[in-house]
Amino acid sequence: MARLRWITAGESHGPRLTAVVEGVPSGLPLLASDVDGDLVRRQRGYGRGGRMKIETDRVEFVGGVRGGETLGSPIAMAIANRDHDNWLDRMSPAPMLAVPEPLTRPRPGHADLAGGLKHDRHDLRDILERASARETASRTAVGGVCRKLLGAAGIDVFAHVVAIGGVEASLAVELTSDAIRERSRASDLACADPDGEARMKDAIREAAHAGDTLGGVFEVVATGVMPGLGSHVQWDRKLDGRLAQALMSIQAMKGVEIGAGFGAARTRGSNVHDPIEYDREAKRFTRPTNRAGGLEGGITNGAPVVCRVAMKPIATLKRALASVDVVTKESYLAAFERSDVCAVAAASVVGEAMVCIVLADALLEKFGGDSMRELTRNVDGYREQLAGY
Repeated sequence: MARLRWITAGESHGPRLTAVVEGVPSGLPLLASDVDGDLVRRQRGYGRGGRMKIETDRVEFVGGVRGGETLGSPIAMAIANRDHDNWLDRMSPAPMLAVPEPLTRPRPGHADLAGGLKHDRHDLRDILERASARETASRTAVGGVCRKLLGAAGIDVFAHVVAIGGVEASLAVELTSDAIRERSRASDLACADPDGEARMKDAIREAAHAGDTLGGVFEVVATGVMPGLGSHVQWDRKLDGRLAQALMSIQAMKGVEIGAGFGAARTRGSNVHDPIEYDREAKRFTRPTNRAGGLEGGITNGAPVVCRVAMKPIATLKRALASVDVVTKESYLAAFERSDVCAVAAASVVGEAMVCIVLADALLEKFGGDSMRELTRNVDGYREQLAGY
């Protein structure tokens, strides 16, 4: 059973987004600013649309935090939707004076039609409002709390964009994790390669002028992860599977690979598996390569955890694709809602959040602790145990 439980609620143009996370130990220093920084990064990125000019996401703790510290009780967070005021005639929770005009033309690539069929809704706004990637602001807030918890155990998580459309970043000089993190955080596209970033922006502009959209690939890296998180004993406890499911659950994600991923399938085992060495001075096992992405047998091995995620192009197109009205059954061009051209940089922040959530759950699963003092004592004791192995 997961030690960390969380859930989100709210619609894209509803009054607010809400998130509740349970299982965080008491005594964790936590301020709104610890979460707001990630929320701000989620809204940035070259190629974002008009919604980001309206919303200024800030979290409000409404439960579980007192005096800047967690209480050990469920942490409840709210993020106001400023744009809700412009949608009262269509998205008020109370009965509306006039029935809103229904949205009956599903957009290819969205949940509109599949959700409408599932829930028997002919106004597809009842589906798209929740299916919207606006929901990821709630996830990012939960991830921000988990990031703070991981930091207390010496674990850091960051992401960087490695491809937009057919343009790939190229890091000719081997950079440290700290350098990649610093460069990507300073980039409009969360890209650590300045030349690659410039070419990516050109590609985004070209797609925008054509009324089209672009996807891409981002990489999430977790450093400082001790060996032993996750388990080999059951399918649902394997950490690589948990990470893949969490990352694939982000809207518009279509593929996840860990370490060498699909590339490992195209070469021989001698060029894939990581040799094992021992650092006598540091008293720890090491590997000169990390093609396994920090996970072997569903368990962390002490190397950085590395996941790559493929995001499809955004499905809302100005150059609309053909669709069928769910009421009249007539063919039409799909409805267009305000949208981004490219949101891979923003998605990478959500990817960070999901990895933080999974790793925080795995950390609590292994070390337990109702208070931060208890948790950190358990972590310190385990690190001593590893040094004496």
